[in-house]
Amino acid sequence: MTKQVPRGADRQDAIADAAIHLVATRGLRGLTHRAVDTEAGLPPGSTSYYLRTRNALLTACVSRMLTRDVSAMPPAGADPVELLVGMTAGMARDRPDDLVARYELSLEASRQPELRAAITEGGLQLRAMLAQLLDGLGIPEPEAAAWPVAAMMDGLMYDRVAGAGATLSPEAFEAAVRRSVVALIAGLTGDR
Repeated sequence: MTKQVPRGADRQDAIADAAIHLVATRGLRGLTHRAVDTEAGLPPGSTSYYLRTRNALLTACVSRMLTRDVSAMPPAGADPVELLVGMTAGMARDRPDDLVARYELSLEASRQPELRAAITEGGLQLRAMLAQLLDGLGIPEPEAAAWPVAAMMDGLMYDRVAGAGATLSPEAFEAAVRRSVVALIAGLTGDR
């Protein structure tokens, strides 16, 4: 049975997914249009057809990861602590390629304004969603509080995929995330 070659939007998603995987596994040096075609199982030149420049390819990675982040947000009404723990532990468990690629791309963005703009825009969108969650908890100034909450979650995920946190069992990592989230929420609500 032959593998179905994706078309249109599915092909663009396949290109972005392959690019993310390459950035995560080979670093930015391993990311070429030809390597993406091969990784995605597409005919040569497919990636170049949709994304002419390297910056367009990098920005497509950021956009695809943001789409997955937004779609992974749980529905309103979930327990906020469980939601934050689930998002942090779940992403580290289920999407490690996205995390490694995000950190690689973030460092690259410090030298590329167009990529920086895409990452900043995505980060602002995610923080706005996080602020809504925090507002539902009654946290004062939820927009301001979203920044340290997001930074803590990012730090925990980074440590899990690229630091000493990788040595923890999944259960120990989730327990550490839970302690951190509970302490942060208590501090933000004044319930110390």
